[in-house]
Amino acid sequence: MRSFEYASPETEAEALELLAEHGGNTAVLAGGTDLMNLLKRDVVQPARVVDIKNISSLRGIKLHDNGLLIGASTTLDELNESALAADYRSLTDVIEGIRSIQITANGTLAGDLCQLPHCWYYRNGHGLLAMQNGESLVATGDNRYHAILGNSGPAKFVSSSRFAPPMIAWDAKVRVVRRQWSVVSGQLPNATGNGQRTTDLHEEWLPLEYFFITPKTNSQGVTVLKPGQLITHLWLPAAQETRSATYEVLQLEGLDQPQVSAAACVGIEGGIVRTAKIVLGHVAPTPWIAHEASRWLVGQKLTADTAETAGQIALAKATPLSQNDYKVQQAQTAVKRALLKATNQLGEVL
Repeated sequence: MRSFEYASPETEAEALELLAEHGGNTAVLAGGTDLMNLLKRDVVQPARVVDIKNISSLRGIKLHDNGLLIGASTTLDELNESALAADYRSLTDVIEGIRSIQITANGTLAGDLCQLPHCWYYRNGHGLLAMQNGESLVATGDNRYHAILGNSGPAKFVSSSRFAPPMIAWDAKVRVVRRQWSVVSGQLPNATGNGQRTTDLHEEWLPLEYFFITPKTNSQGVTVLKPGQLITHLWLPAAQETRSATYEVLQLEGLDQPQVSAAACVGIEGGIVRTAKIVLGHVAPTPWIAHEASRWLVGQKLTADTAETAGQIALAKATPLSQNDYKVQQAQTAVKRALLKATNQLGEVL
């Protein structure tokens, strides 16, 4: 592990100041469940690590703006134990699937959303796109766990976030903050800016589905976050009558990453689906919204047969690589089971 500066701010403004220095070559430490591994393997080499755990405004869960507000430093255990989060079953489904006390005690939702790919080419120093001499190492090598959707470009890794699919299915938003300079008293700033500029905190609430990107170069990253920016909160709309569930296909337990996952939110009235949103995980470089399957499901009665058809529609355009076509069937089944689980029908088909 290379040496780096360590900073522990107590306010959002202080954190942004510390993150902006060193040319933005900084990293955020929340739970640290993934960052420490990246540091040890020399995959990331920040000049400074900024620990946000002591920023009190980033902790806690509360009702806000007809929904639920979750601080970026809130742990998975705290989320799981909160009565306010009990109606968001798809989130607790994921927590129940994490059989690691260390991760649930220290890991955070925001940290999960910002995870870098678990692709073994990336983790062994070949970059996000895993290119060598102009050739894709993934396309010609071991690609058992790589993308089956959205993989026509150079990025063939899968998004590592386990919570992004259920959060996106809930139409979640993320609060991103950055520094913004303002000119004082209409004066133009001089070379040093002494006494003429102030720093304001600029916030933006972004739909979570637009937070993730598919990079075309190694320098682009996997989210819209730029150097010096920070996630502070996540917001979920009121659960009301929406039913939700997440189904993950896990090869092992504990620290194992899902091979595929599916999250679903459905609104049912009179036995008929009135609203639906299905989001797949670990099948593409970003969380994958199954728009066509979601639209098809509206107006249907949710049964084992219609859930199976929705899964088939969701994977109709899959383009598996040489060694991962098995993931198509897994993803279809995950969609079916997520839908049935959301409506308490899963036990009838297992």
